[in-house]
Amino acid sequence: MRIILQKVSQASVDVVDETSGKPDTTFEPQHIGAGYMLLVGVEDADGTKQVEWLARKITNLRVFEDDNGKMNHSIHDVNGSILSISQFTLYADIRKGNRPSFVKAGAPDHAEQVWHQLNNALRAQNLTVKEGRFGAHMRISLTNDGPVTIILDTDELGI
Repeated sequence: MRIILQKVSQASVDVVDETSGKPDTTFEPQHIGAGYMLLVGVEDADGTKQVEWLARKITNLRVFEDDNGKMNHSIHDVNGSILSISQFTLYADIRKGNRPSFVKAGAPDHAEQVWHQLNNALRAQNLTVKEGRFGAHMRISLTNDGPVTIILDTDELGI
């Protein structure tokens, strides 16, 4: 799995009707205050092992400042929330030509299941997790705080 984690002071997502270009009224826009905005990419080899490691790492990551301005607090310490967005384009291969290939991205059914599994694992850690809509055209707004942006890639860790 690949995750782009951004520490945010606020983030939101809405879904766009691809025909009209207007907001999809069947999706209630999601908003969070301080916390993390996650872009989550899944490949076919990902499963419970990767989800458990990532949920533990995200929950315990200390990137929020303490009273001395040091990154010493976790998302729990600041009562933060998570906005999780499925993002298959994290597996784009641009080595050949100008059009990205997405053959390494997980099959949609599998990727959606693993993405939900990750979100539920984070919820099991007593975190508030809001989601975009899998496979939809979304508009995301965020204020990156720091800025702090961290790439988590289980492939690089051999997980």
